[in-house]
Formats: sequence, structure tokens, C-alpha cells
Amino acid sequence: MWMPEGHDWIYPHLVPESEFVCLSNQKIQRLMGTASLQLSLPSACRFRHRPVRCADQRQALFGRIAPVYDNLNDLLSLGQHRIWKRMAVSWSGAKMGDCVLDLCCGSGDLAFLLSEKVSSNGKVTGLDFSKEQLSMASHRQNLVTNGCYKNIEWIEGDALDLPFPDGSFDAITMGYGLRNVVDKQRAMKEMFRVLKRGSRVSVLDFNKSTQPFMAAIQEWMLDNVVVPVATGYGLAKEYEYLKSSIREFLTGKELEKLALQVGFSSARHYEIGGGIMGNLVAQR
Repeated sequence: MWMPEGHDWIYPHLVPESEFVCLSNQKIQRLMGTASLQLSLPSACRFRHRPVRCADQRQALFGRIAPVYDNLNDLLSLGQHRIWKRMAVSWSGAKMGDCVLDLCCGSGDLAFLLSEKVSSNGKVTGLDFSKEQLSMASHRQNLVTNGCYKNIEWIEGDALDLPFPDGSFDAITMGYGLRNVVDKQRAMKEMFRVLKRGSRVSVLDFNKSTQPFMAAIQEWMLDNVVVPVATGYGLAKEYEYLKSSIREFLTGKELEKLALQVGFSSARHYEIGGGIMGNLVAQR
């Protein structure tokens, strides 16, 4: 079974705050202490638009949380999501000069990490169905001074109908997206189709544990940490969906089986973050 080269996948170095272009802890604390939060989007953004066929409610949900999505990720994971995302990128096998895809890219965390991997002579495409999330990603890109980030193109599109020819990409990442698509098998088929032979897809998401104790801990955290914190942002209903989406998600073994069914030659699911998160690695 293939394992990632080197040791950076175990405890990857954290990305400096300046590279992530996220709010400082002081600003986050100030926001958390505010009774009402103004949810506003950057006025200027750059991304290509394509028709999207998806569950309208999910698309609207991610649009509403876009302005505070990054801040909530930092708060709710105590910054650990950055480590998990570095692991996902490392598992993808992306390297200098590659053409790579970050599917369901959101505000761009994985796309920025991929950009560092492929460097300025590579190409990163970030695709998402939420124009609000893409607006945030484009805004972050415009703020950074790192030249390699200029190799990222943002596209509004459908994970179930990717607007790319067969065998277009050397690596694909997908962070917290597969759980939210309406047809997981079709999404996996599309990733398989646009991936080059011998290349890998790396899918990071919540882990649906088969262990009752771990599942109970996960539900307790959602009820007593995630939703209360989101409530402080006026987004309680938007984050209550997490529990049901995880319950309806696939286990690690089921994800491996799905990847093999759609044509991948090998698939391995890794539990990370103490079993709270999981990462599927599949090779074409």
C-alpha cells in the first residue's frame, strides 16, 4: 500500500499567519464579543462563472457562512485544521510544475497550499459552487505578496459535472466537500475522469467513526462546542446541519469501496485528529 513520501504528512509545519491572510486572534476575539456580526463580502473578486446544478439549500448555506468561514475554522479546531489540510495536500502527491485541482475549494486554504507545492511554473484551479466563497478566496489572493499564488484560477462550477477534459490534472484535493455533494458516487467518478493516470486524489472530511465511543465524542463536540460558537456569529442553524451530514456520510471503509468501484486502482482512508477527521487517498 502506498504511503506518502517523507515525514511532513505526520506533523506538517504550520503556515505562517501572514501566508494565510486570516484574522488575528485579537480580531477574532473582538468579533466573538460582538452582539451582532455584519456579514459582508469583498466588493471585488475574480473568478469564472459556470452554471451549477446542486441542492439550492446547501449552496445558499455556504454562501451565508462565507464571511466568517475561516475564522470559525480557526476557533472550532484550535488551528488544527491547518495541520489536517497540509496533510491532505501532502497525500495528494502534488509537486513542482503540476497542474492541480482543489475541488469544493471554499475560501481557498487548500488551493493556496497547493500553489506553494506546484510553484509559479505550475497551475492551480479552485472550483466551488458558492460565488460568495470564491469571492473570499479571490480577495485573499489579492492581499498576499507571495508570487506563486498568482497561479490560482477560481471557477464557479459543479463538482458533479466538472468543466474539464479527461486526464487534466496531476493531483486533486477536496476538503470538506464530498460529504456535502448530493451524489457522492458521481463526484468520485468525475474526479477519476479528470485525473491523470497514476495520479492521486486526497479527500479530507469529518470521519464517520464506527466506534460508538468516538461517535459519541464527536456528537458531544458538535452540540456543545461547534453550534454554541456558531451561535455567537448568528449561524446556529447553518452549523446544526453538521451532525446530520456526518451521520449520513460514508465510513472510511465505505469511502475506500466507493473509490475502487468508480475505477481507482487503490484507496486508503486514514483517521486523523484523534479519529475526528479522516482523509481518503485514492490512486488512479
